[in-house]
Amino acid sequence: MASLSLCSAHLSSTPSRSSLPTSSLSTPLSLLQSPITRRNSSIFFTVTPRQIPQSFPTSTALVKCCVKEPLKVMISGAPASGKGTQCELIVQKFGLVHISTGDLLRAEVSSGTEIGNKAKEFMNSGSLVPDEIVIAMVAARLSREDAKKNGWLLDGFPRTFAQAQSLDKLNVKPDIFLLLDVPDEILIERCVGRRLDPVTGKIYHIKSYPPESDEVKARLVMRPDDTEEKVKARLQIYKQNSEAIISAYSDVMIKIDANRPKEMVFDETHTLLSQINLNRMIKTDKASPVQDNWRGIPTRLNNIPHSRDIRSYFYEDVLQATVRSIKDGNTRLRVDINIPELNPEMDVYRIGTLMELVRTLALSFADDGKRVKVCVQGSMGEGALAGMPLQLAGTRKILEYMDWGDDETLGTFVKLGAIGGKEVDEEDDLFILVAPQNAVGNCIIDDLQAMTSAAGKRPVVLINPRLKDLPASSGIMQTMGREKRLEYALTFDNCYVFRLLYYAGTQYPIMGALRMSYPYRYELYKRVTEENGKEKYVLISTYSERPTPDQINDAFSGKSREESKKPSGIWGFLGSGFF
Repeated sequence: MASLSLCSAHLSSTPSRSSLPTSSLSTPLSLLQSPITRRNSSIFFTVTPRQIPQSFPTSTALVKCCVKEPLKVMISGAPASGKGTQCELIVQKFGLVHISTGDLLRAEVSSGTEIGNKAKEFMNSGSLVPDEIVIAMVAARLSREDAKKNGWLLDGFPRTFAQAQSLDKLNVKPDIFLLLDVPDEILIERCVGRRLDPVTGKIYHIKSYPPESDEVKARLVMRPDDTEEKVKARLQIYKQNSEAIISAYSDVMIKIDANRPKEMVFDETHTLLSQINLNRMIKTDKASPVQDNWRGIPTRLNNIPHSRDIRSYFYEDVLQATVRSIKDGNTRLRVDINIPELNPEMDVYRIGTLMELVRTLALSFADDGKRVKVCVQGSMGEGALAGMPLQLAGTRKILEYMDWGDDETLGTFVKLGAIGGKEVDEEDDLFILVAPQNAVGNCIIDDLQAMTSAAGKRPVVLINPRLKDLPASSGIMQTMGREKRLEYALTFDNCYVFRLLYYAGTQYPIMGALRMSYPYRYELYKRVTEENGKEKYVLISTYSERPTPDQINDAFSGKSREESKKPSGIWGFLGSGFF
């Protein structure tokens, strides 16, 4: 994995609500109105390859650091293997230029180009278009700016070993060759059962995808190539050709079981292509704007207080992940971030920094026209049993005194409340809950559950929740309804995680970090000190699910994922807490 220390960055933004305060920490990008130069500073970032879709609704960020080499993908599959569907999904997700030789031929002929006219002569005579003409078309398409910039997806090409050799001579080499594998009997059944609607051009299947009405059903026809005899002949030709080209791309070929629902097939495809993006970056001498808003992990995170830039960096990071998750329709979200400046467990005075994060989220959603309810739990219990977590004491007052702008944002687009079902109003669009947690002998989960029930399908975002039991001396919380409380706590999905990793029982030195930003995988980084004394974070492993302490220990010790290890070493102490 190539990594690059970033010594300078320039972020620019254009907030849409000009009335938001720019002198305070109100929005993540309002802090970055002027260029930031770090050539002589002690703050460095390790750039990790990742393609993050632009999701911040009201601003555009440009990072001048490095550019990601575009993806180059080839995909092959027998007739009815689902190749067309996978191509469509890949293009939608990764923005690649889809190149099909059939589409190229039709476009060239229609445009009357020199290549098109030559191809038309062979097509009119019923002959196959020679390889040199097809190769010339493909090479010309690959040389266009959009394919060089965004990457490309070659659909069903090359089909022969000779075509593969010709591409190799032109230095056209894929990062990955995807081979969709489906048993012959399934392919035949898929083809023979296909029906075409001549009016709309839509394809149906008599078993798996029947028409929606009798009227449509009555006009469906079978395509001439979909008879069992012709399908078997096409499969035989495909097999002969595919066996020849597999040897040309064996080093980058991945066979995918395509005899599954299209969503499952694409999930595997998405993981494979994302991993390539993750493991490859290229250095550039020119400062190039890229869409990837993530700048890597800031260094010197144990230095307190953090600089304004580091704080705003994490505010933006959390915001981007939260926005993406909500746009995907998720409604029960959880943010866990434990950098020292955002960890009031270490020092209650740091609750102010946590409030800045909450304000950033609230104002950003309000700027997008949403009405946001920011909630801080009040005292729980009655009489001698009334209690409130120490770090939340006075939080409501802090929020009231904070700068929310001069356009009556607070009270109009942003309102303050407590945690409970009665706090949910009809006009509320989104709820941000500040560090909901149990107090000794009292449980917040009942109030939290009532609130989420009243919120319905509206998003509820928990910021640094602590929902594990904190029993009183009688141990009541450990026994009464504990299973249901824990089950409810698990209904919230992490949209953002950032956890610094230390030696057991210490908070220095930092050994690494765990990060997850929706919708991407969990990433494990190791902190490395270079010869010049500077530090950086190096990616050492990724996980589809939150890794256990054992998995983290194994990754740091270089053990394979098949090997097991007892919970010991640097991360053993995390087992009962964060994980």
